Amino acid sequence: MTELVFTECRIGIQSRSWLKTAATYSEPGPGVTRVLGSAEHRALLPVLADWYREAGADAVWLDDAGNLVGRWEGSLLDARTLLIGSHQDTVRQGGAYDGIMGVLLPLAVLSEINRSGRRPATAVELVAFCDEEGTRFASTLIGSSAIAGNFNRDLLAVTDSDGVTLADALRALGSNPDQIDRVARQPEQVSGYVEVHIEQGPILEAENLPVGVVTAITGIERHRLTITGKAGHAGTTPMHLRKDALVRAARAVLVVDELCHSTDDLVGVVGQLDVTPGAVNVIPAEVTMSIELRSPDSAIRRRARLDLMERLAGALDGSGCQWKVETTYEQNEVRCAESVQWALAQAVEDAGYPVRRLFSGAGHDGLAMAHLTNIGMLFMRCKDGLSHHPDESVTTEDLEASGQVIRRFIESWPG
Repeated sequence: MTELVFTECRIGIQSRSWLKTAATYSEPGPGVTRVLGSAEHRALLPVLADWYREAGADAVWLDDAGNLVGRWEGSLLDARTLLIGSHQDTVRQGGAYDGIMGVLLPLAVLSEINRSGRRPATAVELVAFCDEEGTRFASTLIGSSAIAGNFNRDLLAVTDSDGVTLADALRALGSNPDQIDRVARQPEQVSGYVEVHIEQGPILEAENLPVGVVTAITGIERHRLTITGKAGHAGTTPMHLRKDALVRAARAVLVVDELCHSTDDLVGVVGQLDVTPGAVNVIPAEVTMSIELRSPDSAIRRRARLDLMERLAGALDGSGCQWKVETTYEQNEVRCAESVQWALAQAVEDAGYPVRRLFSGAGHDGLAMAHLTNIGMLFMRCKDGLSHHPDESVTTEDLEASGQVIRRFIESWPG
């Protein structure tokens, strides 16, 4: 990584200190595991609130969706509010930067602005969203969708593996999910939303750049493919008479991989594979597998879906096995607003860096926030492009560089 020289690196040093402490609020084991409503989440909240106050927040509160919010008033009392935020939760055995860095780095920036004695024109609210990953309840964007006003109240009844409902998990944080609708903001109150996030990819590192301006957040669709064959004794059933569901599933995995390799701006994965009965000496009778496709362009993704179905038919029809595909999730891509992209790009230039524009292949809270207001994102370089892994890593210099960009952005945002 490029070695950048700053006289003090105050923002980078402060944010790294907070990030190191936040990472200790984790379940035992490799990396960081902090899921919605867990003991670790509950313990971190008052610590975050204290940091907000130390950074000069005029008000700090936990809303009824489990989001921690701090507000810094602006010099123009009638200006709309700029929202900045990211999520507190992690995947299991994740890293110390995904999500929470987008809270603590802007917090260090706001602390520096407050320390200078100046106020930006617009009020700023920093939001630590309760859940983006969906690790515990398999429902992503809970906190941001509540603020954006498109939260599905049916999710409050969803249970985790222990039978605990989402509503009860929010109550454990100190929120009142019965009043979750009150969390929603009105578009006329908000001037925009910005999120800072590690890139989770290798482009910035490969191009030796500390930051990049995000153009779009990828669209995602997920499917469940079920292949049904016939179980039988693995030692007595002749090979030519078998209806082995796993053999057909292996071909389906290759279909997905080949499709994504041959289609520009498309990525995909088979991340789950469940085999029944799963015995060492029994021919697999049924396989259920996940298929995920992602693209920043809905037209590409939808064409790929049609192509996938044709290729699966070619690989599975006539095999003696039955198969079906169910769509389990679809989220269209979200374009970052040109006005926010321009302001971020100007801040990058003012901080002395080249402007690199790139799209995000991962989902973010901006997907929900786009229902409320114009959104933008700033990516920060991470080592080896690694994320969702204990070895996530960033430098203090890149934290400082990103912080300098965000400070310029906040101080120039018109409200």
